[in-house]
Amino acid sequence: METKNNSGAIFKNTNKKAETHPDYKGKVNVNNKEMEIALWVKQSKDGKPYFSASFSEPYVKQEAPIQSLPPIVNDDLPF
Repeated sequence: METKNNSGAIFKNTNKKAETHPDYKGKVNVNNKEMEIALWVKQSKDGKPYFSASFSEPYVKQEAPIQSLPPIVNDDLPF
């Protein structure tokens, strides 16, 4: 989904497995930079509900590095 500059979309987190996971999450575009947003529903000391927000760089899954094997050296070969 392409997001216009200085806008975004936030959805209920249906994969929330722990209390520390955000209640809502989404993607926003701020000054032409794509960011991820996470929101938690909190309550102030006087009982008023509010959102606590966190912004982060988009998650990029790291691919496992390809390991190269050392060359096989066998000096016992007859040729």
